[in-house]
Amino acid sequence: MPVHRPGPARRSRLSQTGVLLAALSALSLLLTLPTAAQADDVPDRGTARLGQGVIEHDGQGGQPTGGDAAQTEGVDVSGHQGNVAWQTLWNSGVKWAYVKATESTSYKNPYFTQQYNGSYNVGMIRGAYHFATPDTSSGATQANYFASGGGGWSRDGRTLPGALDIEWNPYGAACFGKSQSAMVSWIRDFLNTYKSRTGRDAVIYTATSWWKQCTGNYSGFGASNPLWIARYNTGPGELPAGWGFQTMWQYTSSGPTVGDHNKFNGALDRVVALANG
Repeated sequence: MPVHRPGPARRSRLSQTGVLLAALSALSLLLTLPTAAQADDVPDRGTARLGQGVIEHDGQGGQPTGGDAAQTEGVDVSGHQGNVAWQTLWNSGVKWAYVKATESTSYKNPYFTQQYNGSYNVGMIRGAYHFATPDTSSGATQANYFASGGGGWSRDGRTLPGALDIEWNPYGAACFGKSQSAMVSWIRDFLNTYKSRTGRDAVIYTATSWWKQCTGNYSGFGASNPLWIARYNTGPGELPAGWGFQTMWQYTSSGPTVGDHNKFNGALDRVVALANG
């Protein structure tokens, strides 16, 4: 019985179809993988710092022009800065500082001692902050890790209450995969635990646009938790719901000596008052 074999034209069409299917399969695989540029954009865990997402998400404008109200200059630092020239900062007029202590429950700033004690030793009023990652563990778990890892407080007139850095997720989805109500619950869990550990209401560092997006502009923390607002422009702008004023304002990441500079909303005696509780 004769065997039917495809002619040259049919073999060519079959070959072309196979090549096309292979190409489509390869393209589909490539689309599901991060590009090299995307991979490079994701920092290593633990390296996040206060205000890391501000320029990317909110942009930046001009520098503050000053005003009638007294404000006190401060800085914030992390492991990113390494050993800090505290005397230089003090001589330039910086009177207070916040130092990153912890992130999630797996990172402690290796420069924390030099930064936290060094700022104190030149005369500054200083405090510690925690970079929150609500997708890795509960608020209570991270608050305990922070309080035990440098975020404690004492009424010595020189130690500010701990600060919760809650902002854009540099490792993934902006709101850490949480709904607005779940994010509010996570923050409340952290704040309640921190207060039970230290006796102080933690400062909340955030940006208004993130707060609106990820908490639905929740207003329930303004009565008890001081606000540290992030906005790189001539003024602090619109504040999150529940706060009538900011206690601190991070206004740039391009300052002298240390990039991240802040203004306390009041004279030095008000910084001391916050430290004393």
